[in-house]
Amino acid sequence: MEPYRVRVIYGDTDQMGVVYYANYLRFFEGARGHFIRGLGLSYREIESRGILLPVLEASVQYVKSAKYDDVLEVHLSETHTRVKIRFEYKVHREQDGAVIALGHTVHVCVGPELRPTRAPDWLLEKLQGSRLEPLSRAASGQEGNRNG
Repeated sequence: MEPYRVRVIYGDTDQMGVVYYANYLRFFEGARGHFIRGLGLSYREIESRGILLPVLEASVQYVKSAKYDDVLEVHLSETHTRVKIRFEYKVHREQDGAVIALGHTVHVCVGPELRPTRAPDWLLEKLQGSRLEPLSRAASGQEGNRNG
C-alpha cells in the first residue's frame, strides 16, 4: 500500500516554524483512514455496522523537525487481537527521506454502548488480508532531535 502523503501548511506549524507536535496525531489519523479505505472500507461504514475504534493509547517520538511545504509520507503497519488494533507509524520527509517521527496508536473495538467487544469476523478478515510489512523502529539521525 502506498504511504499516506501530506504537505505541511502554515496552519500545521508553530511559532518556531516547525510542525506543532500534536499535529503528528492528525497525520497518523489521516494514515489510518487511508489504510482503512485501502481495505475497501471506511470508518463511517465500520461505525454504521456497530463497531467504534477509539484510541486507547497514543505515542509520538519526534526525531527531526518538519517545516512549511515539506511533503511527509506516513508509513503504517498494523497488528491486532480480537479486541485491539495497534498501528505503528513512521513519518519520512519525501524530499530527503529523513525520518521525522515514529509513533503508535492502540485502538479498542467497542460497541454502541461503548463497552469493549470482539472485532467481527468481517473486520478481522479485512485486516488479515492487508499483509503490511512491519516497520523498522530504527531511526537515523536522532542526534538532531528537536521537538516541533
